[in-house]
Amino acid sequence: MSFDSTVAEFLNTNVDQIIGILVQSIEKSGIDTQLSIQFSVWNRQIEILKNALRELTLRNPDAKTYHIILEYRIPRRQKRPDVIILANDRIIVIEFKIGTSTYDASSKWQVIDYVMNLRDFHSESSDRAIFPVLCASEAPASISKEHDSIDRVVAEETLTNATDLGLMIARCISRELPPNALRNRIEPLKWIESPYRPTLTIIEAAERLYGNHSVREISHAYADNLEKTTDMLANVILDAKTNSKRCICFVTGVPGAGKTLTGLNVVHDPKVRAHLGRSGIFLSGNGPLVKIVREALITNQHRAGRKKKEVEHEVSTFIQNVHHFLRHHRENPNEIPHENVVVFDEAQRAWNRDQMFRKQKVDRSEPSELLEVMERTKDWSVIVALVGGGQEIYLGEAGLEEWGNAVLDANQKWAVVASPEVISGGQSVSGHHLFRNGLPDSLELRRENSAHLTVSVRSHRAQEIASWVNSLLDINSETAKKCMPDSKEFPIVMTRNLDSARAWLRARSGGEPDKRCGLVATSEDQRFRAYGLENSTDFRMGYAFEKWFLAPPDDVRSSFMLEVSASEFECQGLELDWVGVCWGGDLTPCENNIGWNYRKFKGSKWQNSHKVIERDYIRNRYRVLLTRARYGMVIWVPPGSDKDPTRDPARFDRLFDYLRNCGVEELTES
Repeated sequence: MSFDSTVAEFLNTNVDQIIGILVQSIEKSGIDTQLSIQFSVWNRQIEILKNALRELTLRNPDAKTYHIILEYRIPRRQKRPDVIILANDRIIVIEFKIGTSTYDASSKWQVIDYVMNLRDFHSESSDRAIFPVLCASEAPASISKEHDSIDRVVAEETLTNATDLGLMIARCISRELPPNALRNRIEPLKWIESPYRPTLTIIEAAERLYGNHSVREISHAYADNLEKTTDMLANVILDAKTNSKRCICFVTGVPGAGKTLTGLNVVHDPKVRAHLGRSGIFLSGNGPLVKIVREALITNQHRAGRKKKEVEHEVSTFIQNVHHFLRHHRENPNEIPHENVVVFDEAQRAWNRDQMFRKQKVDRSEPSELLEVMERTKDWSVIVALVGGGQEIYLGEAGLEEWGNAVLDANQKWAVVASPEVISGGQSVSGHHLFRNGLPDSLELRRENSAHLTVSVRSHRAQEIASWVNSLLDINSETAKKCMPDSKEFPIVMTRNLDSARAWLRARSGGEPDKRCGLVATSEDQRFRAYGLENSTDFRMGYAFEKWFLAPPDDVRSSFMLEVSASEFECQGLELDWVGVCWGGDLTPCENNIGWNYRKFKGSKWQNSHKVIERDYIRNRYRVLLTRARYGMVIWVPPGSDKDPTRDPARFDRLFDYLRNCGVEELTES
């Protein structure tokens, strides 16, 4: 337990006694720290804080009743804000930098990150006015914006030195709160014991589900439709089982809305399994995702003491590659699937007939084959197709329309439950339609609003990121600028210097395992090699991207090293907290800025791409890359070289100007 008391009690408590409590708290948490250095820091920090609070209580006697918490440990995260003051109806978070004379970018981001985590995930901090304060003890002067009120619950950061800390705390207390902020007094004990529910990554969610734990508690106020969608699908499955029906459900959502998480939930959530009496199977054509999730589960269970070989065999049934699943049932035509329910993740990437023939000499599409396999089950079956918009990124990926064709051509009658987006061709599916020629009269169709996930749980601080990316890729800079995410909520910056991009990512990650950063890049640009980034297919095929996604910061194979970039193939369906997008020469604005110049790299030079489908794939690559971040991203636009015709600087200059017109600010500090 960290130290907490009223301000009056804090002022009357001996410094050594306070430090003794803090030492016990650190030791119990298991954090290894250099205590001799920490003692010195705490001594100076407490001295500054006592001086500031004495000054504050002279100005405002009521401040003696405020509650102060030192080294509060944010649950489930290795985060410890130095000081939190519960001042009646508001929260003040103070981060000290002892001996520091500047307000550097990483320190400012650190205190902002603390308050946003409290706002988004800490129940008793929700809708409270929160004031971030950075105290650089030796800074020459305090910096505070002279406003009487704040316009949102998280205020602008206050930058102060040791001398002026008391004055700055007083200013935070005197400022008028925004209309939407709660104004009743905070109950300290209730606040300290408040639930803290951070959004789970796909990896974390899979680990919890595999351990028979529910992930339903992540359904925050901003993402309550996640549970509604899971329950809707459970009811569809129960209805199909009860009434001996075959049903296919099309679930859509903005990037990061939790489609994959919903699919995992449907087949493995304990509540759903108890309700239905059996589990289903989760299928994905995304080979890297399958490999990474399996590796994470095996490692997690092995650490828990289980034998690795035993876990490897068991995990292979938790999540499967759809191509392998279909091949098995094709080679065993009389075998009936063990599961009545299958979830097909990234269903828009299912192979069309031509690709199936090229790859496996089969004269039918993957959607058609999957329907045929599930028609073998006795009485009933359900397919849940999770559909992303505009993320077909490779030759032969069928898209949404192929599923409509498969339903109409199926041997048996399939009822359809569909998100309105797949019927109308909404933004989340980039204008694609399930049925090209309108709705067939004979089709049993139910439009289901809860089959569309409208809120991003990957990027809870940037709910408009999908709209911004779509507008950017549509060469609509005016619209993109209007829906640009708030720079405090979800920073998006750009730079021409790769080392500056790396420094920005490192500053925000802080080397913490729970704030993963990494570089992503288009697979098409082989000239990244000139900047030290190898991106060839042979290199990527031989690299252990499961380590890239899962290894800790001190592992040279991990994404934290910022040495290897993941392409759209390795990162689709997965996420990083902080992303560096490396923009290549395959997609740059035309000279007149009215469209894109689409290119592919062949041999030693670039070639223009003229086919519509090829252009779609190139644009979709960037739709994937630009929607991988949970908290923010930096876009690196290479400088190019006048001496290298494959790296024409004029192209990248146009791109940089276009991104600026779309609202992206140039990086000025890391």
